[in-house]
Amino acid sequence: MDTDSLRLFVAAAERLNISAAGRSLGLAPAMASARLAKLEHELGAELLHRTTRKVSLSQEGEAFLPYAREILAQSEAGRAALGLNAAEPSGTLRFAAPSSFAQLHIMPLLPAFHAKYPKITLDLRLSDTRFDLIEGSFDLALRSAPLEDSSLRGRKLADDWRILCAAPDYLARHGTPQRPEDLPGHAFLAWANTAPRTLVHSAGQHATFDPNQMICCSIFDDGTSQRVATVAGGGVSINSQWSVTKDLAAGRLIHILPDWRLDDASVLWLIYPRSNVLTPKVRCFMDFLIETLKPVLQNDRREAQ
Repeated sequence: MDTDSLRLFVAAAERLNISAAGRSLGLAPAMASARLAKLEHELGAELLHRTTRKVSLSQEGEAFLPYAREILAQSEAGRAALGLNAAEPSGTLRFAAPSSFAQLHIMPLLPAFHAKYPKITLDLRLSDTRFDLIEGSFDLALRSAPLEDSSLRGRKLADDWRILCAAPDYLARHGTPQRPEDLPGHAFLAWANTAPRTLVHSAGQHATFDPNQMICCSIFDDGTSQRVATVAGGGVSINSQWSVTKDLAAGRLIHILPDWRLDDASVLWLIYPRSNVLTPKVRCFMDFLIETLKPVLQNDRREAQ
């Protein structure tokens, strides 16, 4: 199968514009249309619906798209293994990450990454609602969770420490909990769910943190919004250490029950589908994030101890 035609199809599917896809690959619009028509004839399926006003993916095209991306990735990896295309990684890299983490730690790094790898285009999908890595045809994603899905592989970025926080104003009005038993009755700003969690003391004791025994004011699906509401004095919340380091240092938030930690085994992983090969563009972006972010996250943890 002609990889140039596959590359054109992927570009057209991402842009929903055949002429623009052709131009990005140095093809005139008529040549791009003819090449896509030939690919569809070879496959025996219409991949793109075309009208005078728009282009859209057909059902067959949507089903074929992840396989086309995989074929291109395998081809790129094979050429890299032979020393071809080794001069400079290039191409579009689809990356998914939690928006709250990306805003704080990844967006400031983009100028440095693009200066180092100018031929890589990052197609970013940023949301605290988790994307399906395989269905979304992502090359790489950042997740904070135990890596339990057998269809995925990953490299550890850092431990994701979770702590209880509240604003000084809230604690002045409602009192500062000294023990886990003091938490019931406090206002709680929940993240995603209100399931009970286990708390572990530095000396080894265990306790249960049950949000259902608190006054659950709001449930968020966005970490930044939850943090802002906590700083504003809305109540107690669970936060990743990396999200509140500056607020703790500035005194905008107070670490509640500092001798206790949430025992949820969360880890920041850079993950990719097990079926995917690590192409040069994915490997260099992964290495870049680990090289630049791991020391920052470890330093945040040391400052909190």
